[in-house]
Amino acid sequence: MSTKKAPGPKVQITKDGPYVVSGGLPLRKQTIGTNSAGESVKWIEGQPYPAQASYSLCRCGQSATKPFCDGSHAKSGFDGTETASRDSYRDQDKVMQGPTMSLTDAEQLCAFARFCDPNGQVWNLVNATDEPSARKNFVRQVGECASGRLVAWDNSTGKPIEPKYELSIGLIEDPVNQCAGPLWLRGGVQVIGADGFHYELRNRVTLCRCGASQNKPFCDGTHASIKFQDES
Repeated sequence: MSTKKAPGPKVQITKDGPYVVSGGLPLRKQTIGTNSAGESVKWIEGQPYPAQASYSLCRCGQSATKPFCDGSHAKSGFDGTETASRDSYRDQDKVMQGPTMSLTDAEQLCAFARFCDPNGQVWNLVNATDEPSARKNFVRQVGECASGRLVAWDNSTGKPIEPKYELSIGLIEDPVNQCAGPLWLRGGVQVIGADGFHYELRNRVTLCRCGASQNKPFCDGTHASIKFQDES
């Protein structure tokens, strides 16, 4: 849990309103790429939006100028109350020990990107991490979990293995489910609640942009069930 003000790029949540982004964070589409079986296997990076020092991103899901806010939250009476736990990730996760690596899982953060599923699922792969190919798949698949629900740990060092990202925001698109997904904050972007609370700084975070998550400000996968669309 963090209560100190962090310098650099940040996302400020406004009460029942948009996410106000500052610090010149790059913004671009990130599409879930699949194999012939429809399994999530890669991220396809889109072209960046024009650079801006600051901008406001829709949080209610109803803007006509998505991903940007157009004030629709005020007209619709959007309730953006933050209901997610403010405990640290390690205070929320469950641990699975494997022979050379471990897996931590905070299920409530799931954003339904499904990179965990190929090759027999990461919950099984962790038990085979003494085998090189299984270990490689395990590390890659866990690292591609956009929400940071899943984290891989090296048993020999006790340290997490995280992909390296530039500070940026992705707009997740999910063609298989014919919907748009959450905002993907990458590289350690500070999120500040409407009441000034500084959420734990993490390498991977997904924020709701359909307006329907029951775990605000974080995504809980509801965008898939309501077929949220972003036509911008």
